[in-house]
Amino acid sequence: MACGGFNSNQSLVAHLCQYIGETVTIFTKSGGVSGCGFTGVLFAVNCEFVQIVTDFGSAPTNPIGGPNSSCCNNLYPENKCSYEYQRTGSVCDIPVDKIAAFCHNAV
Repeated sequence: MACGGFNSNQSLVAHLCQYIGETVTIFTKSGGVSGCGFTGVLFAVNCEFVQIVTDFGSAPTNPIGGPNSSCCNNLYPENKCSYEYQRTGSVCDIPVDKIAAFCHNAV
């Protein structure tokens, strides 16, 4: 991955790209809870940021039709079908220049 001009993080970015789709832990140069690291699936990498999905949301309760669809109303006449989500998931965008350590599986 070329980052345009010289960038001291180019080798780190190239290394991170090899682990897209894998579960990783990234420790940052920060204090408090954020300094304890972020664990999730590496989703995207560019010269400025990495993006990890730290929590996946649950699927919709009725992916075929909305709460007012005839299919939904026929299957659930008590109107229990809706698009309520128990979890919405979360994504972390981490600046490359704030990464202190990157941990991944050896295999």
